[in-house]
Amino acid sequence: MTELDLETDIDIMHPKMYKVILHNDDYSTFDFVIEVLMNVFNKNKDDAVNITFKVDQEGFAIVGIYPKEIAETKVSLVKEMAKENNFPLLATMEEEWIYQID
Repeated sequence: MTELDLETDIDIMHPKMYKVILHNDDYSTFDFVIEVLMNVFNKNKDDAVNITFKVDQEGFAIVGIYPKEIAETKVSLVKEMAKENNFPLLATMEEEWIYQID
């Protein structure tokens, strides 16, 4: 009987991830921001309230990290909801940098 050693060196490419950031403004109501967080980002009521306070106090908050296409869709949905409700609520996205030490 012989022993067969197989060594596999596979580099798995993970998709780039993007942070979606919600920005504070002086016009969007807390209720509207909470609604956006619950409907677009699937946050529960408590998390949505906490994030809304963070946005208000710190000027912005990261509301999720997603693959590019999903992040783009969520940013677009926020823009559409804000426009439909006459609020200037802004969501942006930026690449999430992940450092890997080998």
